[in-house]
Amino acid sequence: MTNLKSHIPKSKLVKVVVTGIGLISALGENLETSWQRLIAGKSGIKLHQLFPELSPCPLGLIGQKPASLKMLTELVVADALKDAGLSPPLPDCAVAIGSSRSYQAEWEMLARKIYSCDRLSSPLPNGEMENWLETLPHMNAIAAARQIGAIGSVLAPMTACATGIWAIAQATSLVQTGQYQRAIAGAVEAPITPLTLAGFQQMGALAKTGAYPFDLHREGLVLGEGAAIFVIESAELAKQRQAKIYGEILGFGLLNDAYHQNAPDPEGRSAIASIKQCLERSYLTPAEIDYIHAHGTATQLNDSVESMAIEHLFNQKVAVSSTKGATGHTLGASGALGVAFSLLALQQQILPPCVGLQQPEFDLNLVKVAQQQKIQYALCLSFGFGGQNAVIALGKEFNEENN
Repeated sequence: MTNLKSHIPKSKLVKVVVTGIGLISALGENLETSWQRLIAGKSGIKLHQLFPELSPCPLGLIGQKPASLKMLTELVVADALKDAGLSPPLPDCAVAIGSSRSYQAEWEMLARKIYSCDRLSSPLPNGEMENWLETLPHMNAIAAARQIGAIGSVLAPMTACATGIWAIAQATSLVQTGQYQRAIAGAVEAPITPLTLAGFQQMGALAKTGAYPFDLHREGLVLGEGAAIFVIESAELAKQRQAKIYGEILGFGLLNDAYHQNAPDPEGRSAIASIKQCLERSYLTPAEIDYIHAHGTATQLNDSVESMAIEHLFNQKVAVSSTKGATGHTLGASGALGVAFSLLALQQQILPPCVGLQQPEFDLNLVKVAQQQKIQYALCLSFGFGGQNAVIALGKEFNEENN
């Protein structure tokens, strides 16, 4: 995606605000429940034995069994529109909804059916492959467009754990540059499949008891299901229809460190550069940031490199937390969940806690218990496999005199 913002003077850019949020996570079936349980220090992570071929492990499940990507998307899109006071059809609305795993669960089930039978003497039943095109990676975004009656641009980014912020950034660019006045954006993830679990287990990345971001005794990541979708609008349109506003999207940084397929650059150069890029495009300085929603996967490498990047750029006063100890790591949706929790932090002036943290390893101002604090500006960080680094800046309110 070309970042048009960097080529357009600030005075010419449209102010972009968030007017609706739909969210579902292992913490709760909607935004409010998830937020209340988060600030109460609760966790949705539990030990599960879902697949006989794999050993039990902690997971952030929404229900008692793995969720459907299609179902999660339909729920959060509908909730986001309702929260924004909108109803379909919305023809002139852009759509940017991504996923890291997309319909992988459906493909794994289909593969098991194909390879469990003699394909010459016992082919798959009629109709088994009829709807396979609906499970291509981009089709979830198209299904969301159909759901809301949108006939505008449809984008379906797939950038590992940076996917959610990438999708929001793409939608923001479309509104900032005047191509659309409204978009829905975010990410959905239903990653609890045998292949995904086995892959992370083979890497030695999975925790055995739970997720403990930035903790001296952290074990690794815990996979979680979740989704967050946002209604993004020009400030002018939001004002015209007297919509409630969660906050303003100020800017973003999107870089790739080109270092390794699954390990971050140990010097954090691209992570640092992506934060600097975001701040520059948001017309902010490090000293103005009040809260950082960290990626905080609870793996040894990520937490170490991310902490180094934060310490390099910010003073020790900036509050830092990761919510993955509460929701699990929702992969491509994790940045979108982080943005939702950051917007509620701005709206309610509450710092969400780093659930699972007992003994910090790093010299950061890590939030252990939810607390009231003045928050004007927040950053949300996502650092994904393959070196995909995404950062987004959010503001508590927009100011028309700065247009």
